[in-house]
Amino acid sequence: MILSKNVFSFLILFFSSLVLFSSCKDDEDPIIPNEEELITTLTYTLIPEAGGNAVILSFKDLDGEGGTAPTITGGTLAANTVYNGSIDLLNEIESPAESITAEIEEEDDEHQFFFATTGGLNATVAYADTDGTNPVGLKTKVTTGEVSQGKLRITLRHEPTKTASGVSDGDITNAGGETDIEVEFDVTVE
Repeated sequence: MILSKNVFSFLILFFSSLVLFSSCKDDEDPIIPNEEELITTLTYTLIPEAGGNAVILSFKDLDGEGGTAPTITGGTLAANTVYNGSIDLLNEIESPAESITAEIEEEDDEHQFFFATTGGLNATVAYADTDGTNPVGLKTKVTTGEVSQGKLRITLRHEPTKTASGVSDGDITNAGGETDIEVEFDVTVE
């Protein structure tokens, strides 16, 4: 019986110690991950290098994913022309609208845009900005060829592997990361 009381006392002491140690709290603040921003509006402004009217491609989805379908406006580019492009991103659910562009500029090493043409669109997109080493894509040069039409897809990746094969050339295949926004615009070259 004495052995049982000793075992019983030991177990009580052991479990009391566990409760005491598990109730101690670490005074360090928890690490809060960088939450993804809501992007409701993407505007891609293309200005002809030789002068002329700007072409504005736009995406607007004021209620976010789901709900009402977004409004997407494509555009017509002139054949055999070079355009200076700039992307502006907003969260218009906030009042006043929050500039996501400013956040991407601050965290440019964690973001990269990718551009792809489909459907026979005769246009190429080249990066015109970097994070100091690798491309970002807020600024671009778009060069059109002969008359054509198709789609221009713009994808923004958060935390891509910028040093992976082909990524600095704009190939999304090995980029990894999370897609913040992806939009396809109907584009005509005439």
